[in-house]
Amino acid sequence: MKILFIGNSHTYMNDMPELTRLMIEDATGEACEVFMLAYSGRSLKWHMEEEYFSERFNILHGNYDYCVIQEQAHPMGSEEDTIKYATRIVELCNQVGTSPIIFETWAEKVKPENQIEMNRRYRSLADKLNVSLAPIGEVWSKILNTSDIELYFRDGEHASATGDYLIAMVLTKVITGKLPSADFLTAFDFTVPDRFWPVKEKVEDEVVKIDSDIINIIRSKVEEFI
Repeated sequence: MKILFIGNSHTYMNDMPELTRLMIEDATGEACEVFMLAYSGRSLKWHMEEEYFSERFNILHGNYDYCVIQEQAHPMGSEEDTIKYATRIVELCNQVGTSPIIFETWAEKVKPENQIEMNRRYRSLADKLNVSLAPIGEVWSKILNTSDIELYFRDGEHASATGDYLIAMVLTKVITGKLPSADFLTAFDFTVPDRFWPVKEKVEDEVVKIDSDIINIIRSKVEEFI
């Protein structure tokens, strides 16, 4: 299995695509490869205008099974632009039999009211394009409303290691229909003590373990939505 991730820091934070790869392999017992085109603060419009040739080449010649598409979140951009540029990415995917997945983002910690619009926007987009939706924001907000689990990084926008564990689990369930084993406790935290730039340079330094009680809560909420 090969997966391409297109997005920004909400995709690359804490090496989330690699965590997704590990989860998928744990859930399926099959090999998985992940590739990423993700740049800080960038929108799908930027990807399909400024970086179009990279996107085009990767999608058309990368032999990907899935393409995870993550739009700018904080702030949300124009819905018209999201529809326009997501459509262009999906059209490229359709040419080569790659299955697109819309990555539903989460609201800023201080603006939880934005989640309703995000949910509407991304569900509508997935329906319009007839593609799969990863309902990350919906699972995220459900956990925030029913527990004291900290999903946010210190800036209140990006994901913590636990937040990225949630993201990877949602993507694993959407892609494979399965969850990783209950004893899959590994996550990544590439941040240094007070910020995420510069980041930890050695992968072994970023490996963390998530508490099994927290994982059980995440698993139950993922299964409610997918």
